[in-house]
Amino acid sequence: MPITAFDAIRGNISSFLGGAEVDLLPGDTISAADENSISESISIEEHPYRFTARREAVSFTRSEAAFCRELLTAFSGLYNGFQHEGYSAQFRTALLASIMDITVARALRGDHRKGFWPIQQLIQLLKNLSYQRYEGKPATTGFIVHRTTLPLLRKLVRERRHSLMPLQPHENISPAFFNNPLPYRFVDGTNLFFVANIQMQVTGVLRTSPTAMYTDIERLTQREIFSMVRRAGRGAFAVTVNDASEIEVLISPAKLLVRRKGTWAIFDPDIFRSFLAGSIDAESIDELLWTVYALSKERHGTVILVYDQGARKLAALKKGSVGGDDPIGKLLIGRVKRRTISELKRAGILLRILSADGMTVFNTSGRLMETGFIFDTSHAREVVTGGGRTTAASAASFFGKVIKVSQDGPIELYQDGRSVYRFG
Repeated sequence: MPITAFDAIRGNISSFLGGAEVDLLPGDTISAADENSISESISIEEHPYRFTARREAVSFTRSEAAFCRELLTAFSGLYNGFQHEGYSAQFRTALLASIMDITVARALRGDHRKGFWPIQQLIQLLKNLSYQRYEGKPATTGFIVHRTTLPLLRKLVRERRHSLMPLQPHENISPAFFNNPLPYRFVDGTNLFFVANIQMQVTGVLRTSPTAMYTDIERLTQREIFSMVRRAGRGAFAVTVNDASEIEVLISPAKLLVRRKGTWAIFDPDIFRSFLAGSIDAESIDELLWTVYALSKERHGTVILVYDQGARKLAALKKGSVGGDDPIGKLLIGRVKRRTISELKRAGILLRILSADGMTVFNTSGRLMETGFIFDTSHAREVVTGGGRTTAASAASFFGKVIKVSQDGPIELYQDGRSVYRFG
């Protein structure tokens, strides 16, 4: 029965782990562990089982392994509540609908000696709000949940040059919190955030500094809020409902739990660092991975190739370019070639370059080699066919590491002609 129940959530777990193969097996045989596998034991009804996950090419991160441990604890707890005969269908339904929410809430609570219900209630409220519209526009809001004292929090706010409007008495985050539209019309989760303690009591409203200057990528990826969370106490987090009606949970060190299309996923920079390590310099990796997330959030498609050969060899792979020989296009592209990813980001044009048609090619130093590049797929040994971006990404990945962002949001990593990881 536990294995049958696990089958109901196998797809969700695989999706959360970027397409990894996952399984629940009877017994407690310990398999050889490596960076491309997760192996955790669990006891259900006093019988041993072993959870396994495997993902070739892209190693697992500590965050993914920790999340799996929380998930198995949640699975065991739910199963014990539905062990009576005749409840198997009810259990599978409850499991499919709730286990990822429970796992996220447990992971955010941190202290396993205490309950996670207040956090789960907040997540449920925001799930409901993500379907809300007001005068035709999506409802948005945001919370910063601190784990430090109010005096230290006020000091942090002053240092960051933000402003904090205190609320006295504190307001509990209850099921009626969003009955009035002002909490999701006024507090937008971009410049204004509710501030709450871990008991889910709102203690004030934070407004980010109007004088701070952010690039478009920093704004879309909430870099300032990540800085706040990092300094707001161990286990602090922020959670927003954004313009795409997604729930984003910002945790420290900088990672995102994202509820998109009804499914939870983790955006873990360590996955991208592992994939791109040795192909491009570390600074460029960090700039690129957050830009990729911004593109995904904005629903702009792109294909990025990190090419480790020279310009002459790249020219042999070129079938054409978007815009052809248009003189204005050639002039504009010529002005940005050989500039680094960091330089393009600071200039505010990296997002626009990547969201344009065609492939973007960087060298191992993070310098732009080509944009609007049309790849000649006949040079690939074999190609996974699909849409234009999928075909191009598959073919180009024989010549370097490839990142593809689909127009509907998913991010995929390609290597040796195939997709090896998928987010969203």
